[in-house]
Amino acid sequence: MEFEKPFTEPTGRRIRVRLGGGLVADSARARLLVQYGRGELPTYYLPREDVAAGALANPRAGSAGQQIWDVALGSKRAEAGAWEHPNPTGELADLAGHVTFSWRQLEWYEEDERALVHARDPYKRVDTLRSSRRVQIYLEGQKVADSIRPLLLFETYLPVRYYLPAEDVRTDLLEASDTVTSCPYKGMARYWSVRLGQNLVRDVMWSYPDPIPENPKIRDLFCFFNERVDLVVDGAPQDRPETPWS
Repeated sequence: MEFEKPFTEPTGRRIRVRLGGGLVADSARARLLVQYGRGELPTYYLPREDVAAGALANPRAGSAGQQIWDVALGSKRAEAGAWEHPNPTGELADLAGHVTFSWRQLEWYEEDERALVHARDPYKRVDTLRSSRRVQIYLEGQKVADSIRPLLLFETYLPVRYYLPAEDVRTDLLEASDTVTSCPYKGMARYWSVRLGQNLVRDVMWSYPDPIPENPKIRDLFCFFNERVDLVVDGAPQDRPETPWS
């Protein structure tokens, strides 16, 4: 999967970063960096002047050539929680004098709403369409779902996902997993494994019990990894796509 080169642009959103409830940075002049690759996802860079005084501590050179800081606020500390872009030149020159923060260690807010995982790419779409296609899911030769009322989710860069009502899934084969993941475009997902005799196929399906307001139609529907099951749509077997979840 190939992506365009990274680029930056201004955002009209007020961006705030918090640590332990305390305000680390607050900016109405943040820049959005759209990037994809190994360990790279869209994020915001904020002018260093919009970072709370003293919040950036222990400056040092990072392994990738950028300057990094610990983030300190009261008794809270995020080690290596902030850094500069390693090469703010050319198309990324507008990132000079700006700093970004760890999404894992700190909390990000767009206006007054929490942002999860990474910044949302304004050029990426997530569309959901109700369909009457017949979708059948097989796992190790056994049919585990059969539906003529799927919800198809189309997300830029990813294969079509088929969300199915619980009534059309062999829920008697499901075992709830402890796995939970977050998506900035859909919300918090919980995972399910499928028990086939003595074999437990782990985390092969997920659902969103409380999706973000922009994607309400996927609530409580079940979706299998196309990459890990045998998918048949309108009688035609589908190839398993190659993705990071293969």
